[in-house]
Amino acid sequence: MFKLFDRIKHWHRVAYFLVAYDFATIIVSYFLALWFRFDCRFSHIEEPYFDIYCHIIVPYAIFVIFIYWILGLYRSIWRFASFFEIKRLVYATVITIFCNALLVTAFVYRMPISYYVFGIGFQFFFGVVIRFSYRFVLLLRDTRAAEMPDSNVLLIGAGSAGRMILRDVNFVNGGAHGAAKVVAIIDDNPNKWGRYIDGVEVIGGRDKILWAVKEYNIKEIFIAIASLSPREKRNLITICKESDCKIKQLPNMYAEKAGIISAGNLQNITIEDVLGRDPISLHQEDVANQIQGKVVLVTGGGGSIGSELCRQIAKYNPKQLIIFDVYENNAYDIQLELKKKYPYLDLVTLIGSVRDARRIESIFATYRPNICYHAAAHKHVPLMEDSPCEAIKNNAVGTYKTAYAAMKYGCDRFVLISTDKAVNPTNVMGATKRICEMIIQTFDKAVREHHEDMLPYLVSHYIEFESDKSERVKSGSGHTEYVAVRFGNVLGSNGSVVPLFKKQIAEGGPITLTHKDIIRYFMTIPEAVSLVLKAGANASGGEIFVLDMGEPVRILDLARNMIELAGLRPDIDIEIQYIGLRPGEKLYEEKLMSEEGLKETENHLIHVAEPIKFDSESFIENLYELMRLAYNNEAPEVVQKIRETVPTFKG
Repeated sequence: MFKLFDRIKHWHRVAYFLVAYDFATIIVSYFLALWFRFDCRFSHIEEPYFDIYCHIIVPYAIFVIFIYWILGLYRSIWRFASFFEIKRLVYATVITIFCNALLVTAFVYRMPISYYVFGIGFQFFFGVVIRFSYRFVLLLRDTRAAEMPDSNVLLIGAGSAGRMILRDVNFVNGGAHGAAKVVAIIDDNPNKWGRYIDGVEVIGGRDKILWAVKEYNIKEIFIAIASLSPREKRNLITICKESDCKIKQLPNMYAEKAGIISAGNLQNITIEDVLGRDPISLHQEDVANQIQGKVVLVTGGGGSIGSELCRQIAKYNPKQLIIFDVYENNAYDIQLELKKKYPYLDLVTLIGSVRDARRIESIFATYRPNICYHAAAHKHVPLMEDSPCEAIKNNAVGTYKTAYAAMKYGCDRFVLISTDKAVNPTNVMGATKRICEMIIQTFDKAVREHHEDMLPYLVSHYIEFESDKSERVKSGSGHTEYVAVRFGNVLGSNGSVVPLFKKQIAEGGPITLTHKDIIRYFMTIPEAVSLVLKAGANASGGEIFVLDMGEPVRILDLARNMIELAGLRPDIDIEIQYIGLRPGEKLYEEKLMSEEGLKETENHLIHVAEPIKFDSESFIENLYELMRLAYNNEAPEVVQKIRETVPTFKG
């Protein structure tokens, strides 16, 4: 018998108990109704009424239990009882009282009205009490547990998002485990000061943050304002960082609109939040007009800059978007992302190298792109110092071959992604990117002057310089506009120090810094790419666009910010070590060469550099010699030839 009982599921046992409880309380409810009707004296209850009660109460109780079963009131998980269960109880109450009053009055006997009023009231009361008592007991237990939390939380934001976070922390997740509890709220709206949300006081504005941290022994700060601008967020984070608290934030606006905010939506503050500028307001109609309905090729389309170019180009409804990259994993990732987000986009993903002239020509001949964004390049400064031949092959020769194919197959615009390291370069990587800019200027000059036939066809490294004239583009047949866009470091890119610092912090340090005074310009990837598209759309050919990178950032400050954002202390929890400048590395980057001057454009964030004049024929001869030396892997000779080719190279 007991073994059989043990085999019954727990929720079945709860349901059987509720059935027995409901049966008993329904009988008691209507007895109490008669008892109240006759002044709470059993001897005063008139015999006809009591007889009718005795005859109908058992069938009625069975009927009520049947209705409860139909409405699912024996299948709920009562520790999570909510408005849904209350609503079902109300439905059951209305149905049963209506049937009881109608049928008994019509076919049996007219009972006092108070009998039905008190009876249904007791029935509803007893039904609610048993079903919600379990949750009430759990709530009391959780409240007691939350009185001694492991971590006191300061909540910033007393809006709807803040209220959801508060309830999730105090009553759903945090309070249940005693791990965290919101003990005070900050909001800049004076109308909310001194008032309470779920028992937690709004103590004041942001000027009270540091006071609250000390007064309430705060360990964590949650920023629950979904619509903060980057400037407001940066100011708020700056205040919070003066404490030793761990800071988390609500990442975006969609969560509040979707009504799915919880403590799990909160994310750690990122370095982009600290360094990020206000959003750029660009009129992108010209970008849309340029890209819409066009075939667009992005070389290096799987990289950090290339993939963001693909994301932003896709939203302008191109006729076809071609992702070209040598690394298949990155290309595959961005392909999957774009196919999911833009299912109707004509997307082509191709694998290959810009060093392979025949592969490049095949792509241009097959797809005839109208616009080419050339982001493929080796960008790692120390690695290129050790492998200068590869830098020439990929950066310089790869750019030349791609630019030539663009001219040969009628591409309307070729946009080179350059770098501030091309300005007065002190390293091989920067010098090769300066060569890329010179290639762009050479091609633009040749097209404008109808001297396309003067540009050699560098199909492969073993063809002699003078033996390929038959393959050259005919004079006057080109119409491609060539431009370059130059900017500095982007936060989170593959070559940025940010991923390196994150990894070093996760490993417990130390953070390795080349020099305490080193500075760099930083820009977010989406911001940089939006300006690249804008510059490319406004180009007329031959320009070197320089993007406004804002104020330079000291890398030491960047490292300290990242350590503090991880909830750690610089030089105490995480050591900062200075390892010296790497080969070819500058203390600071310049945005333009001293010989160049900046011209203003309509957009104050985009400038045009006055190009340095050079002999195109001598440059082409030097480039061919560089190509020959690089493919013969003569590294010292390659570096010397780079010095001859780029007069501003100081490496």
